[in-house]
Amino acid sequence: MAISLKKGQGVSLKKSEYDLSMVTIGLGWDINQEKKGFLGNLLGSKEAEYDLDVAAFVCSGDGKVHNLGQVKDNRPSLVGGDVVFFNSMRHPSGHIWLTGDNRTGAGDGDDEQIIIKLNELQESYTKIAFIVQIYDGTNRNQNFGKVKNAFIRAEDGKGKEMVRFDLSGGAAFAQYRSVLFAELVRENGGWKFNAIGSPDSSDTFVSWLKQYI
Repeated sequence: MAISLKKGQGVSLKKSEYDLSMVTIGLGWDINQEKKGFLGNLLGSKEAEYDLDVAAFVCSGDGKVHNLGQVKDNRPSLVGGDVVFFNSMRHPSGHIWLTGDNRTGAGDGDDEQIIIKLNELQESYTKIAFIVQIYDGTNRNQNFGKVKNAFIRAEDGKGKEMVRFDLSGGAAFAQYRSVLFAELVRENGGWKFNAIGSPDSSDTFVSWLKQYI
């Protein structure tokens, strides 16, 4: 049975207990749609779908992201660097990749997954941070107040769910459009999974990245 964490808690994922050769980080969520009533249905108004995206920051020993990807117009593009996201879905090491982009959160189970070969990841990488953003949330007036049943979980190479952290939105998250969900931190004998759940008003992971460079 998976260990269920609360915000601020952590748990060790030891190689002696789990198969860390290929770990799946799964994230899921639902959107709480408002009931529009008869008049709203009659007028046919429809709220724009929420597009939540996950990004992973692959950090070195100092806890920072050093490779910001290819340089275009004298600016780093993040493509091909230590940030794994929808425009750069595979880390240059070949050991971390995003499986796809679910634009609606519809259906049961994971909405997005990041696969990580933790046993093969270079020792110079010591932390992986996971951020979830609401794409274009500011312009669409969307926020985590309507996000429910949000979770992040880690499954080992044999399909065993190791740890899970549930984070629902609600009124307390009505002003936030991105969340630092969790971190994996390297430790002796394996890795540690830390449940964080810190929100931010920005709808882009780039705002979070500034804290990691």
